[in-house]
Amino acid sequence: MTSTRVSSPHSHAPLDTRGLMTLVLVATLPGLAALTWNFGWGSLINIALASAVALATEAAIVALRKRPVLFYLRDNSALVTAVLLGLALPPLAPWWLVVIGTFFAIAIAKHLYGGMGFNPFNPAMVGYVVLLISFPVQMTSWLTPRGLLAEGVDLPGLWQSLQIVFPLPGDPAAITSALDGSTGATPLDTFKQHTGLLVEQIYAQEPLFSHGELAGFGWEWVNLGFLAGGVWLLYKRVFTWHAPVAMLTALVLMSALFYDGGSSTSGGSPLLHLFSGATMLGAFFIVTDPVTSAASNLGRLIYGAGIGLLIYVIRVWGNYPDAVAFAVLLMNLAAPLIDNYTLPRTYGHRKRGKATAKPAEKQP
Repeated sequence: MTSTRVSSPHSHAPLDTRGLMTLVLVATLPGLAALTWNFGWGSLINIALASAVALATEAAIVALRKRPVLFYLRDNSALVTAVLLGLALPPLAPWWLVVIGTFFAIAIAKHLYGGMGFNPFNPAMVGYVVLLISFPVQMTSWLTPRGLLAEGVDLPGLWQSLQIVFPLPGDPAAITSALDGSTGATPLDTFKQHTGLLVEQIYAQEPLFSHGELAGFGWEWVNLGFLAGGVWLLYKRVFTWHAPVAMLTALVLMSALFYDGGSSTSGGSPLLHLFSGATMLGAFFIVTDPVTSAASNLGRLIYGAGIGLLIYVIRVWGNYPDAVAFAVLLMNLAAPLIDNYTLPRTYGHRKRGKATAKPAEKQP
């Protein structure tokens, strides 16, 4: 009697959605650690509150749709949206700001379109832009990095931070004083406000730049943290290199082209644009979203390059110094068009097809 054994020695079990999302969460830890060290407890509070709101909102909507709640919560997609939004928001943002942004990201940007896999726009960036347009003062109230505070002034501790975020019982004057004494502009804001000065003069006058090594003091470490996490995700093959590398390359090329040696009309050096704001967070944690980006490798190159180009244009010639969220949402809108013209060639066909082409129109 003979027996036949069927085996698949080259098959492997790829990570499921929960596993991928868990890796993304772990990869944010270096950037979160840098944010916490330089700007205090605020980002941790943002993430904790946003996570609670995201999970509660997701559970409520899934239950209303009569779907298994635990099944959808376990994929960690709502948690990733909450963490990314919490990282992007200013530390010590008012509790209601976090709640509104997170609820909008989950309920409107995600579930209004049918849930994960159907949303055309990145939910975290939708929540961020809604808040930035609606509450510009609160969304631009960042803290001064720890190493640049005046002598005798320190960042609010955990209890003070909770009192600022939630207005718990305490001395309002002391809380306001603690917040006002540590509030400052971001490097991109600072650079944009100093019109008429040479880049060299701005870097000499502003402590954010004179104490920094690459871009802005504190901010460069935050971006290096997210860069480290992004490189680790590339190593784990969570996503391909095409979109983040294309975005960063386009941003460097644009900033180098218009740097002009540092005149009073300069848009800033490539290092400023790479290591300030949310550049690395956007490149490795936002642009790489598989649902809202392009599908093919060629499409991802175009998609990422478009985001890098738009980031520079909005930062330098627009009214929003960071611009990552706006650039991502604009290219989310263009992703279907990019996919239509960048589909890979089907085996046995001479030419690439189009997503809008009918089967009869595709010639071998």
